[in-house]
Amino acid sequence: MASPIIRAARDDDVAGMLAIYAPAVRDSAISFEETMPDPDEFRRRLRAIAGHYPWLVCTRDDRVLGYAYAARFHPRVAYQWTVETTVYVAAEAHRQGIGRALYTSVLECVRLQGHQTVVGIIALPNAGSVGLHEALGFTAMGVLPNAGHKHGAWHDVGYWSLPLARDPHPAPPVPPAALTGDPRWGKAITSGERHLGG
Repeated sequence: MASPIIRAARDDDVAGMLAIYAPAVRDSAISFEETMPDPDEFRRRLRAIAGHYPWLVCTRDDRVLGYAYAARFHPRVAYQWTVETTVYVAAEAHRQGIGRALYTSVLECVRLQGHQTVVGIIALPNAGSVGLHEALGFTAMGVLPNAGHKHGAWHDVGYWSLPLARDPHPAPPVPPAALTGDPRWGKAITSGERHLGG
């Protein structure tokens, strides 16, 4: 069996990512989405996000074990240096360092792009996600009570923040396509692999 790797997500990863995402939509409030996106919609999301931010997968023998991405935090131009990050790991692959590995890689990618702040938004309670964010240096910023209603109950949402830099005159973030040939981009993508077991 090959060792797991981290790489940029591709269209042919969509089925594997949807299989991981389905329980979060169907069985929990981890995602506030209530209807599963079909493969075409998920592929559209992947392409739209990957044009501006990293969307990565962790695979072993081409099987998707988890995925993570950064996305726009808010559409106003002044927010362009702040991103929201998301990670999902297959149930059978929990506690193998995959979430930490993927998040490490995503954080290195957005740092290289020139983003200044990363935000994690977590539907509570979710001890695993809170623990992951705080282990990576995120700080709890507050809780919005009763932010969403799903499965017959109200759910609080917590906000965690990680400052990456504080440039007083930041240049616009660099899109992934402009970094593809840069060896630092490849190193950023694989930087989290040190957290993966064999």
